[in-house]
Amino acid sequence: MGALAGLVLAFGFLLVVLRSIRITQEWRRAVVLRLGRFHAVNGPGVYLLWPIDTVAMMIDLRIQTVSIAAEQALTRDTVAVGVDAIVFWQVEDPRAAAINIANYHEAIERVAQTSLREMIGATELGKLLSERHAADQALREAIAVKTRSWGVAVRSVEIRDVAIPAALQDAMSRQAQAQRERDARVTLASAETAIAQQVLAAAEIYGRNPVALQLRQMNLLYEMNKDRGATVLVPTDMAAALGRIVETKG
Repeated sequence: MGALAGLVLAFGFLLVVLRSIRITQEWRRAVVLRLGRFHAVNGPGVYLLWPIDTVAMMIDLRIQTVSIAAEQALTRDTVAVGVDAIVFWQVEDPRAAAINIANYHEAIERVAQTSLREMIGATELGKLLSERHAADQALREAIAVKTRSWGVAVRSVEIRDVAIPAALQDAMSRQAQAQRERDARVTLASAETAIAQQVLAAAEIYGRNPVALQLRQMNLLYEMNKDRGATVLVPTDMAAALGRIVETKG
C-alpha cells in the first residue's frame, strides 16, 4: 500500500513538472510572478512555471518601430510645419517594462508624439531643414529620458519629411535663386578683378621693355597663322618694328 502511494505521488509530481515546462523563443522573455510578487525573468529556452507562478507579461526584446507625425506644429520662429518621423526602440529591462507601466507600446507612441512637438517648438525652421541629423539626435534624447524608467531604450529617430506651406516654399525658392545669382556675380567680379590685375602687371612689364612687347606681337601673329594659313594685315609701324627685331637678331 505504501509503495502504491509513493508511486502515485511520484506520478503526480512528474505530471506537475511536465505541465510546468514552458519554452520561450530567443527574442522573448517571460516576467514571472510568484504569489503575486515579482519572481524572475525567464527565457530564452526551457523554464519551469510552477502552479504558484503566473506569467505577468511576455516581453519582445527585438528592435521595434513606431511612426509619429505632427501636423501644423509651430516652429520657434512661428512657421506652421508638418513633420513625419520614425522611432526605433527596444526593451532593455523586461522587469521594468512589465511592472513600471501598464502599456509601454502605447506610452512610447504618446511620448514620441509630444516630444516631437516640443522639439519643433524649440527649433527654428532653418535649422530643422538644414540640420536634420541634429534634430534627430535632439528628439532621440528627449524621448529616451522619458522612457528610461520603463526599461525602454530609444535606439534612433529618423525624421522622414518636413512639410512647409506652399507660399513659403515659393519664397524660399526665390530667395535661394537670388542668392545663387548674387554669388555668381560676385565670382564673375572677382575673376574680372584678377584678370585686370594680371593685365596691369603685363602692361607694366611691356612698358619697361618694348622688345618684350614686340616679341609678344610676333608670337600672336604666328599663333594666328600656323593653323589657318590666313593673311593678316599688319600696321606699317608694327611691321617696321618687327623688321628691326629680325634684323637685330640676324
